Amino acid sequence: MSYAIISLGGKQYRVQEGERLLVDRVPTEEGKTFHPEVLMIGGDGKVDLAPKVQVTVKVVGSQLGEKIRIGKYKPKTGYRRHTGFRAKLSQIEIQSIGGAKRAAATTKKEEPEAIPSKLPRGYADMTIADINEQVAGWSAEQVDAALEYERAHANRKGALAALEARKDS
Repeated sequence: MSYAIISLGGKQYRVQEGERLLVDRVPTEEGKTFHPEVLMIGGDGKVDLAPKVQVTVKVVGSQLGEKIRIGKYKPKTGYRRHTGFRAKLSQIEIQSIGGAKRAAATTKKEEPEAIPSKLPRGYADMTIADINEQVAGWSAEQVDAALEYERAHANRKGALAALEARKDS
């Protein structure tokens, strides 16, 4: 029986495949999957503190936690105040721990990278300042490919602005 220790929202959870948990609200939409940070993998007497596997987690739903009542009181003055708090929670399900779904996820990531084949050399490693300097010497095809790459991957505002300005001129 293998297990993993993952980190979500500053807290650590010990999880196994098929398990459902209530955790602090995660920014992922319902029905989507994500890969949290894996701190440790264990099971069958073996422990790996530096794992290179992924844990696939699916967001099942979101809900509110129990209401916590907070009261303030000062004696002899009649001062009483009450407030409440309900934590926003997400229910997650652990789909796989370093399994075959990881290979399927990597093939999806490779498809968008193959689309813009006319990118300038070393574009993925360029900073916004590098793009602003070098965009003047690029052809229209390279600018279009760079715009497509930015919208699909990085979506950096400064790079998009420089590329759109070059495209318009």
